Amino acid sequence: MADSEKAGAEELTEGQARARLALLAERLEAANRAYYQDDAPAIDDATYDALKRENAAIEARFPHLKRADSPSDQVGAAPAEGFSKVTHAERMLSLANAFDAGDVAEFVAGIRRYLNIAADAPLAFTAEPKIDGLSLSLRYEKGQLVSAATRGNGEVGENVTANARMIADIPQTLAAAPDILEVRGEVYMSHADFAALNDRQAARGGKTFANPRNAAAGSLRQLDPAITRDRPLRFFAYAWGALSSPLADTQSGAIDRLAALGFRTNPLTARCDGTEAMLAHYAAIEQGRATLGYDIDGVVYKVDDLALQARLGLRSTTPRWAIAHKFPAELAWTRLEAIDIQVGRTGALSPVARLQPVTVGGVVVSNATLHNEDYIAGRDANGQPIRDGKDIRVGDWTQVYRAGDVIPKIADLDLAQRPADATPFVFPTLCPECGSDAVREEGDAVRRCTGGLICPAQAVEKLKHFVSRAAFDIEGLGAKQVEAFHADGWIAEPADIFTLQDRYGSGLQQLKNREGWGEKSAENLFAAIAEKRRIPLNRLIFALGIRHVGEVAAADLARHFGSWDALAATVDAAASAAGAHLAAEAAMLAERRRAADAGTRPDLAAARKTAWDGVADTARAAWEDLTGIDGIGATVAVSLVTTFQQEAERASIDRLVALLDIETVAAPISADSPVAGKTVVFTGSLEKMTRAEAKARAEALGAKVSGSVSARTDLVVAGPGAGSKATKAAELGVETIDEDAWLALIGDA
Repeated sequence: MADSEKAGAEELTEGQARARLALLAERLEAANRAYYQDDAPAIDDATYDALKRENAAIEARFPHLKRADSPSDQVGAAPAEGFSKVTHAERMLSLANAFDAGDVAEFVAGIRRYLNIAADAPLAFTAEPKIDGLSLSLRYEKGQLVSAATRGNGEVGENVTANARMIADIPQTLAAAPDILEVRGEVYMSHADFAALNDRQAARGGKTFANPRNAAAGSLRQLDPAITRDRPLRFFAYAWGALSSPLADTQSGAIDRLAALGFRTNPLTARCDGTEAMLAHYAAIEQGRATLGYDIDGVVYKVDDLALQARLGLRSTTPRWAIAHKFPAELAWTRLEAIDIQVGRTGALSPVARLQPVTVGGVVVSNATLHNEDYIAGRDANGQPIRDGKDIRVGDWTQVYRAGDVIPKIADLDLAQRPADATPFVFPTLCPECGSDAVREEGDAVRRCTGGLICPAQAVEKLKHFVSRAAFDIEGLGAKQVEAFHADGWIAEPADIFTLQDRYGSGLQQLKNREGWGEKSAENLFAAIAEKRRIPLNRLIFALGIRHVGEVAAADLARHFGSWDALAATVDAAASAAGAHLAAEAAMLAERRRAADAGTRPDLAAARKTAWDGVADTARAAWEDLTGIDGIGATVAVSLVTTFQQEAERASIDRLVALLDIETVAAPISADSPVAGKTVVFTGSLEKMTRAEAKARAEALGAKVSGSVSARTDLVVAGPGAGSKATKAAELGVETIDEDAWLALIGDA
């Protein structure tokens, strides 16, 4: 991690950190959607990576502020409309990034620490070029290609089997392969084929592509396989998913086996003994990058021994045993012609630079992110200067950079070329969409519209979110249809979708008379709406668009509460406790300031107690239940309570829920696991495994791992140095065992 990200995180107050994490989550979610779903990247690789690093640095300093929809826990984006869906037998993960030799050294050192391997003990890795294309998973059964799917959101991808069969590099049949074999790799287009394709497209008056990656993605995701057949796509195999039998004992051996089965593997893949060899191979690949004939954006390192890979396991979105060492960004200069303000689903006002088109690294770019009003003014979230304090003005000669084929970031300005009539940009205090006040809360880097549902940008975006793939996913009711129905007054809130047919008589006559609709399509829409009246609990929670509640948090809440009624009852009961929590936070901050001014030690316990005095036991219990869920902290809990306590918003939610059949979530059952369904807390030092391994093992056995002890805790595993958690467990009568007893219980002794 770069020193600048660490330093920025170290300078934030808790309030600023919370606000910054919210902004980063929103910005990175939009970037993922644009890149993975729309094949139209909205920010460049370097900006994306910098935002991810900043997010990680803030979470490292304030772990209790980690959001339920943290970008650290997300992979890709939901599959786009137009394709059937394929659920991956094993998740398709992303990769953590390294940006310099220090990051690579820390990656290697971290693996040695995790596995308790001495610094001088042998540890081999593979190093291979990171292809800039589109990830694809191929499933073979008894040697026959049966399906091909894109990454999607890592869990579910798009079914592009017919298109994959058109790619010459992809074998249709395999000899002597495992009965079940999922081969994963990258679909890409060579520079020469890309140029020839654009020439053909231009000659026939068709669409030309900005770069090979977009061309490859657009070609693979054609609804007509014949179009894919005419596009010069290629495929490199570099990984695997589900297997009925192992390919080899090592990563390098498995790649050799894939090559023997008939797949193209990258000839620059090499086995490296240690950090120095890895960095040397990186340098060699970077030096020859321009001569490869296809785009790469870095080098991927993987632990070679597959048994060690298994021990290292996975984080929520990335494997511990692999990392991508990215290449540096590229630079160019151009004129900033305008600054536009876009209003997002949450009311955030986001400035976008409109640039005089310029080619950067072979790609024409014309837009750049400007982040927020502080960034434009030349200062960071703490008011400290950036770019030496130079503000950004319309007309400026700006230096932009990119690392891939996406919207760049402004890196610097040339004040010598600033027009004489250039004036400082005045960030609007009124929403450009509805004219409502746009306010900026203390500690928040973002200015937000206060219009809510009366703001067209927010109302439409909230409805788009509601019908999105990961939410209700209503066939035939996508973003364009939502915009049209909202503009005509047919849909104002989610419940209106499910009363659409009733409110317009049969509904069919009026709908089929709309442009682009017929009797059959109208019937299909009403049938699709009726089908989605039955909805899984986690999808409903996510669809509501509650701030800080993403897919992961929605799933955590659904698993814990099981039903909507249980969730709503707990959130309602926790209302006064949420208020006490906020009051306690404010009181403790005030006490810290008072003590600092007086030169005394702050009495935080007293400040907190005062705020919580008078809160009923039922409210406390509900709050502890809500915040004790692994992955759900006070930020998410407050957001839920705030939403449910807003009279108009709650009424809208209640109207929706009354129209639905919400599926309950059954508690996990496992005859083979003694801890399935139990809530476990680890505290103190573990001596026979790391805390990360213990948590992963418990979750694999169906247990819920919590970070705090409450009356709902079933078991506490206490090692040496266990403190307040062990004390609280004793007070509550919660069973407490040591590490040896835990290992014996789960059969690992």
